[in-house]
Amino acid sequence: MTNVYSFDGILVFGILFICTCAYLKKVPRLNSWLLSEKKGVWGVFYKAAIIGTRLHFAVALSCLGMAFYLVFLK
Repeated sequence: MTNVYSFDGILVFGILFICTCAYLKKVPRLNSWLLSEKKGVWGVFYKAAIIGTRLHFAVALSCLGMAFYLVFLK
């Protein structure tokens, strides 16, 4: 179990948040409800979804790297 207050816990949370927002961008009903606002607090979801879709290769590699780190090295 990863502690949220450690550095690797923050990295895991950030990667999973970006992956989740990028996935929710593909769902039409949730896209219009959750990702329609581009500014403010709700804009964080939109920006994470944009990062996840534009940098999908880098995000996937970081997911694999973090999984390898958590399973084998920690």
